Order: sequence, then structure tokens, then C-alpha cells
Amino acid sequence: MIDRSELLRVPAFADLPEDQIDWFLSQAEELHVKAGNTYFRQGDPADAMFVILEGQIQARGELGGETVVLSTKPGDVTGVLPFSRMKQFPLEARATTDTKILRFPSSLFPDLVQRMPELTKRLVGLMSDRIRETTRMEQQRDRLASLGKLSAGLAHELNNPASAAKRAAARLREVLIKIRDASHELGRRELTAAQKSEIEKLEASFIQHGKVLLDPLQLSDMEGEIDSLLRSHGQNDLWQLAADLARRNVKPEALEALFSILDAETARAALIRIAASVEIASLLDEIESGTSRISDLVRAIKEYTYMDQTPVQNVDVVKSLETTLIILNHKLKRGVVVQRQYEPVPLLVNSFGSELNQVWTNIIDNAIDAMGGKGDLRVRTWRDKDCVVVEIADNGPGISPDIQPHIFEPFFTTKKVGEGTGLGLDTALRIVKKHRGTIEVSSKPGDTRFQVWLPLAERPTQA
Repeated sequence: MIDRSELLRVPAFADLPEDQIDWFLSQAEELHVKAGNTYFRQGDPADAMFVILEGQIQARGELGGETVVLSTKPGDVTGVLPFSRMKQFPLEARATTDTKILRFPSSLFPDLVQRMPELTKRLVGLMSDRIRETTRMEQQRDRLASLGKLSAGLAHELNNPASAAKRAAARLREVLIKIRDASHELGRRELTAAQKSEIEKLEASFIQHGKVLLDPLQLSDMEGEIDSLLRSHGQNDLWQLAADLARRNVKPEALEALFSILDAETARAALIRIAASVEIASLLDEIESGTSRISDLVRAIKEYTYMDQTPVQNVDVVKSLETTLIILNHKLKRGVVVQRQYEPVPLLVNSFGSELNQVWTNIIDNAIDAMGGKGDLRVRTWRDKDCVVVEIADNGPGISPDIQPHIFEPFFTTKKVGEGTGLGLDTALRIVKKHRGTIEVSSKPGDTRFQVWLPLAERPTQA
């Protein structure tokens, strides 16, 4: 038999009148659970509240595709609480030590509310704390999931130019050896000033050509013409050189001039040197392009996270949107066409760090998923009195009228288990409200629009 003093040591029951404590004890069931025994299983009806008096219980299971482990200690109140909408236990509970528990049936909650109003108030507070903690955990998991997706995409985006630059650098080493050998070969031959000048002039002109985008048929024809010219002068093994020169749109007649002033072997050495110089120029272009892309992505990441910047500042919404589009490029380039229509005058919003970027990311990411990764994404900005309006629209299947009233509710999602937590739009709405703004949604098949209204920042007055 449990003594009244044992229950009074539980924080939720401390200082309650003795007659209320006695009534609670008379309605509760005392249970003893051996260490290792299962107390309730996932999916069992949530039909009771439990007061842990001695020992420890560990609850374990999967929530949202992730393993969750929760432990209770003496003095904790767990299970279903008054006014809770829990219908089934989401986890399995097992005693880790010999445990003594009070079980109070949920069918008596109406009597509990009438007889023990102070306890009811405390239990509602416990339930609120539980909801806040669950929400915090889900939001943290949602942030980590979003961060994981962004990181994976950015890693891919960074890896492509980095790999291209690495390949170009490796090839550059090989070509430098080739140009060195060809230069040595030319150095051993007695060339006149006019011959040296012609070689240098051709080399400079071919490098300046730059790559020309020819269609495959034109490129093939050009390679064939250059290869035929080289073979007519006894150079039967320079087909790769012919391909390299064709990509730079080098005309066969320009090469003919070289053979007119040089013997075959000297012309061969000169061609190898010229082709190597042309390839070096191409490789340097690739390295510059790759490193520039990496630099642009790093800058976009810094802007997206507001790294090295003050936490609160005036943010240009167009720059914020463009930074987000760069970060999400790995998803957009698979088949999403972005249509932009921006107000030409910068529209500034007083923002807390990168929070607005989270809003754009969540809405755009949902739009891409709704379109199945292929479709038209329309991004517009305009000014409406003292507000800036950002509209993000897609031509996906639309949001069902039955679902639309619930899309901003925490944990509501239409995605499969493990693909979404239902916190993306809830987070977006909370951030927009924090910025004293609103979100409006309209949807029909082929046209879903999210409009974010935010107050414009006050511009400093001109002296």
C-alpha cells in the first residue's frame, strides 16, 4: 500500500490537500514492474497516466523515421495526460530497474479535473512542456534534415568544378611536357626571323580564337579537313591535334601557310607546339571557370548563412532570393525553369540574419517537390505601399482544398514517412510573423502561389 507521503514527494502532487491525495490513491492502481519487463508496447491504447515512484523506465521506438529513446525517473508523470489527444502510445516502455508505478485510468480524467483543479493545472503545464520539447526536437531534426539535403547538394555542386579543375591541372602537366619537347626540337633547327615570327603569329592567333561551339556535323567536317591537310604533308598521326585545332575553329588554310615556309619535320614540331599552346589556353580557361564557380558558391553560402555579418540588418529581398536559388541549384537544374520578375528598385527588409532565406528555401523546396522536379518556378517581387511582396509560384498539380487549411499546421505533411516532418511551412510562417509579415496562399491545378508580405525597412533620411 502506497503511503500518502510517497505521492506528496512527486513535484506535481506537492502541497496538495490530503483529501485530494487520498482520493487519487483510492482510484489509482499500484504496479510493480521487474527490470527488463515491457510495460506497454507501441500502438497500445493510451488509456492511463503513470506516476513513477521508484525505479526507471525507458521508452524506445521510431518517430518520423528516427529512433527515439526517452527515460523517466522517480517523480516523473508520464503516459496520457488530461486534455491530451494521444490515442495510442507512440513508443514501447521497458523497465530498466525494478519499478513501482501508480496507474491512473484516463476514463477518470473528468472526475480528476473536478476534484483536483490544482493538479490538473500542473499536468496541463507538464503537457505543454512535453509539446514544446517534442516540437523543439522535431524542429531540430527538421533543420538537420534540411541542412543534410543542402549539404549534399552543395557538396555535389562544389565537387563538379573542383573535379574539372583537378583534371585540367593534371592534363596541364602532360601538355607542358609536350610543349617543352616541341620547343627544344624547334630550338635545334636554324629558323629565320621570318619563320619564327610566322610561328609566333599563328600561335597567338589560334589562342585568341577561343573555343567555338560548332554542331557535331560542322566539327566533324572541320576535323576531317585539317586531318586531310596534315596527311597531304606526310603527317599521318596527328589526328588528335586535328581535333584540338578544330574545337578552336582553326581554318585549314591558316595551317597551309606554315607548311609553305617550313620543311615537314620543322612544321610538325611547330604544329605540336602551337597545338599544345592552344590546349594550355583551354585548360587554363577550365581551371579559371571551375575555381570561379567554387568561389561563387562559397560566397553564396556565406551570404545565405550571413556569415561574418551582423545578426539584424536591412536585407535586399532580391539578393536573398537569388542566393537561395544558387544554394538550391542542384535541385533546380534537373528540370525546373526559373522565371524571374523583380522590382527594379531594391526592396529592403529588416531581417534577423539568414531567417528569410529559410522561408524562401522551404517554399521553393516544396514547389520543386510538388512539380516532381520538373516545371516552371515563377519568382516575383513588387512593392505594395509600405510592404514588399514576394511571390513564389509553380505549375504543379496544386494543393487540394481539403488539405490547404492545414498546410501551416506543425507536423502536417503529405510526403511519405521519412521524407518530411511537416515543419517546413510552419517554420516559414513563424519566421514571417516574427518579421511582422503574413503569408497568403492560392492554389489550383497548374498554378500554386505563395505570397509573402513583409514590411519595408525604413530608409535612413538624407541629410
